[in-house]
Amino acid sequence: MTLMGQDTAVDQFASAWRSGRVHHAWLLAGPKGVGKASFARAAALRCLAEAAGPAVSSPWPETPTDHPVSRLLAAGSHPDFRWIERLENARGDGLARNISIKQIRELWKLFSVVPSQSPWRAVVIDSVDDLEGPAANALLKMLEEPPPNSLFFLVSHSPGRLLPTIRSRCRRLEFHRLSDDVMTSLINHWDESKNCKDVQALVDVAQGSIGAAMEMAALDLAPLAAEALTILRDGDPDNGRRSKLASTLSGKAAAERYAAFLSLVPPLIAKEAVDREGDSLARILEAYSQARETSAIAPRLSLDPAATVFHIGGILASASLKR
Repeated sequence: MTLMGQDTAVDQFASAWRSGRVHHAWLLAGPKGVGKASFARAAALRCLAEAAGPAVSSPWPETPTDHPVSRLLAAGSHPDFRWIERLENARGDGLARNISIKQIRELWKLFSVVPSQSPWRAVVIDSVDDLEGPAANALLKMLEEPPPNSLFFLVSHSPGRLLPTIRSRCRRLEFHRLSDDVMTSLINHWDESKNCKDVQALVDVAQGSIGAAMEMAALDLAPLAAEALTILRDGDPDNGRRSKLASTLSGKAAAERYAAFLSLVPPLIAKEAVDREGDSLARILEAYSQARETSAIAPRLSLDPAATVFHIGGILASASLKR
């Protein structure tokens, strides 16, 4: 994915790398889908490419695709690079709940041998929020006594939940929600061959997250977001709108759209709250709290999707401007 809208973070890391005194661990903090993992991969690639040669003259953090290091990373065969993420679960029907301690311990294989391509090695963990407890402690030991010439890029959507000792070992780069102009450019770049007709709708509901916009486009969530906004603004006196949403998102075939819809609703309410005041503001803040709680507990308790969506429709209607 093209990296745009995060110039401050890019410049901070690039300056540290060029200084020759770069810190070994970097915490990439910010909302989901704003470019943290994309930056981590691009920065790791650029550092390894510059260290190995030939020289790279492209603007940071770009590296030409025909560079030897680019080809190795694209093939998944660079010996001095590791990408750590949740693996497929034992049932083969989804991802594991956490990144395991075994995955972190396997990094010692990387650090136990001399680097192959240059003096440097790089590790990306996407995301460090997913580490199980023992894995977090194993990573902490590496950060406390880092191998020489090593770079750790730790992607985090909720840095406040990490071990304080992990946070304290890292330099932090802040990644912010993207502006509407940047979002429009990125959607058009990603969608240039698909002729998306709802670019503005995606920008409106994705809350500055290009990752969320891409997911919404792939799952055709824009119409669902529009219906939810209609309920939030105009109400649903005869229950027709919420019934339609519930019907649309029921059944196994709609499981992915249902899960994405649950994630979409709280930020949708939060954005709408910005323009409210008085009693209307109080009601929409209460609706936000209830929707956030429902969206969090419904998957954990395996609540019926249709009933859950109908309930969320009622929450939205309770904050309607036309109540």
